[in-house]
Amino acid sequence: METYFLGIDVAKAKLDCALIRPSGTPRSKTVKNSAAGFDELAKWLGKQGAQQVHVCMEATGIYWEAVGEYLSDLAQVTVSVINPAQIKAFGQSQLVRTKTDRVDALLIARFCAERQPEPWQAPSHSERTLRALVLRLDALQRMHVQESNRLETARDAVREGIEAHLAWLDEQIASLVRQIQRHIDDDPDLRDKRRLLESIPGVGERTIAVLLAYRTDPSRFGSAKQAAAFAGLDPRQHESGSSVRLKPRLSKIGHAALRKALYMPAMVTLYKTDWGKRFRDRLALAGKPPKLIIGAMMRKLVYVAFGVLKSRKPFDPSLHGA
Repeated sequence: METYFLGIDVAKAKLDCALIRPSGTPRSKTVKNSAAGFDELAKWLGKQGAQQVHVCMEATGIYWEAVGEYLSDLAQVTVSVINPAQIKAFGQSQLVRTKTDRVDALLIARFCAERQPEPWQAPSHSERTLRALVLRLDALQRMHVQESNRLETARDAVREGIEAHLAWLDEQIASLVRQIQRHIDDDPDLRDKRRLLESIPGVGERTIAVLLAYRTDPSRFGSAKQAAAFAGLDPRQHESGSSVRLKPRLSKIGHAALRKALYMPAMVTLYKTDWGKRFRDRLALAGKPPKLIIGAMMRKLVYVAFGVLKSRKPFDPSLHGA
C-alpha cells in the first residue's frame, strides 16, 4: 500500500492541508480547525484514495493538539509533530522565498515525504485531562499575579472589584489544585509515578503535575537527554574557527511551560537541599556563573526525574554526593 504524505499548517481557526500523492502531485484543502473540519478532512482523504497517510504538522502553541489526536486515532494514519525550527531550516535549504499558509503546508508535506520523521504518540485521555487542568491552573495563577499588581496602584473606584476578582481566583486555584490531586489519585499509573517523583528533594506537587502532564518519562523519550531537549534545556554551543567562542547557553528550543515549571524547584534544590548545595558548590568552584548553575540544575532535575521513573526506584541521595 502506497503512502500519501499530508502537511498541515495549523492556525487557530483553520487548517491548510497539502497532500502529496505517490505520483508526486500535490492536492490542497482548507478546513476549519474544529471537529466538523476534522471530519471533512477525513472524508477528503478518503476521496483522494489515501488509505495510508503520514501526517506532519508543527508543534506551535496548542492549536495542533486536537487535530493531532483526532488523526492519530484513525486507522492507517501516522502522525508526526515537528519542531518549527526544523521546518524553517528545511525551507531555507529548499530556497523557498514565498511564505503563505498554503506554501507552508506544502513545505511541511515535502519535509514529511523526504525525512519521514518518527511517529508522535498521542497522550492517553487521562494525560490529556491532566494537561488541560495544569494549563488552566497556570493561566489562573498568571491572572492572579496581574490583578495583584493592579491592586497595588488601584484607585478606590475599582479596588473593590479587583479584590472580589482576587477572592474568586483564590477559590478557583484552590479548587483546581484539589482537582489535579484527585485526578492523579484516581489513575494508578499517574499515582505511582507521583510517588516516585515525590522522593526527589526540591520537587513539589505542582512541578510533579507538570512533569506528568507532559510525559517527561521513559514511556515517551528514549533517554533523559531527549527529555531535557524537549524542554529546551539542552546546552547550545557556538564556536567557529579560533576566534569565535561564545559562552554556552540553554537552547530554549523546546517547551517553555516545562522550563517555567522547573525554575523555582531548581532554586529551592540549589539552596535548600543537601544534594543541591553540593551540586551548586561544585559548579561554583569550577567558575560557573549563577545563571548557568540554575539552568544546569533545571536540566539535572529532568535527568533525575527520568532516572527515578525508569528505574522505578525512589531518589537515592548517595548517587548525588549527599
